[in-house]
Amino acid sequence: MEPTRTVAAGADLMGQRPASEAGQELALVEYLDFVGRHREGRRAVHIHLSKLREHNRREHHMRIAVDAFDGLLKQVDGKVFLLSNSDIVFICKGASAADIDAVVTRVRLLFSDDPLAQEGGDEDSHFATWYELDNKFNEVLATAKRMAAEAEARKRGVKAPAPGAAPGQPQRVRTPLNPLLLGKLEGLLARTDLSNLMRRQSICAMTPGSPPQQLFRELYISIADLQKTVVPDVDLFADQWLFQRLTQTLDRRMLALMTRNDDSTLNSAISLNLNVSTVLSPEFLAFDKVIQTTARSSIVIELQKIDILADLGAFFFARDFLKERRYKICLDGINYITFPFINREKLGVDLIKLVFSNEMYDEKPPARGFVSFRELIEQTGRARVILSRVDTEEAVKFAHGHGITLFQGRFFDNLLNTRTIGTAPPPQRPAPPRMTV
Repeated sequence: MEPTRTVAAGADLMGQRPASEAGQELALVEYLDFVGRHREGRRAVHIHLSKLREHNRREHHMRIAVDAFDGLLKQVDGKVFLLSNSDIVFICKGASAADIDAVVTRVRLLFSDDPLAQEGGDEDSHFATWYELDNKFNEVLATAKRMAAEAEARKRGVKAPAPGAAPGQPQRVRTPLNPLLLGKLEGLLARTDLSNLMRRQSICAMTPGSPPQQLFRELYISIADLQKTVVPDVDLFADQWLFQRLTQTLDRRMLALMTRNDDSTLNSAISLNLNVSTVLSPEFLAFDKVIQTTARSSIVIELQKIDILADLGAFFFARDFLKERRYKICLDGINYITFPFINREKLGVDLIKLVFSNEMYDEKPPARGFVSFRELIEQTGRARVILSRVDTEEAVKFAHGHGITLFQGRFFDNLLNTRTIGTAPPPQRPAPPRMTV
């Protein structure tokens, strides 16, 4: 086999961003399935760069770290995978432990100012984990599948099932989602009123010294509640492609709920988080027909970054269709690391939804070729950036200091709830039926 260097395929419109949130994790699982039949003499090393401080996990850092394996890949049969959480997995045959360790040491030196890289250099350090596939293959494969499920969960903004039970509690053993179970679940969802699983969260504008003003509400079906109430015995995240198919089914069910909605939802400002394929589906066309032309401009269609980059051609077609119909478009799923590589104007979207993280507090002077966080906000447009998952007042103050005035998160849910105490609660509908495995 010819030596091959594998990193995430595809790029953003600036030519600098890996494509798929779970793509490399899936490629890793598929590669392990292949080499599992020829595992003798193969070694693997998992470098835990996801544990670095966030300012050390910028895109150019990751590219340099991956490039460190180039010399070795020219000499041996191997592949290197840059995962969506910034970890690196290298698998090869024909290289000695000393050869691999020399590369791992170079990668460690790249991050010598980070506490993670300053730990001991033995094989059991937290910086890297080593495996001999002869006797550790099943462990490596299980780890790869877990990371793939976590990547897919990050894409959808939900938590993946915990790998272990909480202390003192038995762990629930769930049946992995498979095509038969997915078909059964889709049949159940087609017959079930999912209104009880519909959630709403406000997007607000708030300037320093002023109360929050609700701009619109995001409507979505809670996958976490679907897992808990409908399929508690099924692991929805076991297979990335089946999970993706499930989200498309939920998109269609939500559109059906919206189409026959008996309240004023369609006449208010809302956002819907959809797959690109859903926008191009007959279900969306049916939804579009019941929306008045004047109301479309108050509806925001949120599309996930990973879904866009998976098929740019489909995205551009969907974008132009939505623009022609006067909908607004929001690019969702952007974090502190990916933000510098997104050009909102080139993508042709109206809004960027940026996920808040505590690492934002530790911002250092930008590296050469990178502008500061505040400059990124200015370039994108102050009124074009929504900071999501805002849970504390400190996060709001930080955002205000960088020019951000649009927010989403529990902090604002609590503020708005205190202003509406005493209003009638929404009518309770029967809970969806559980599906038996």
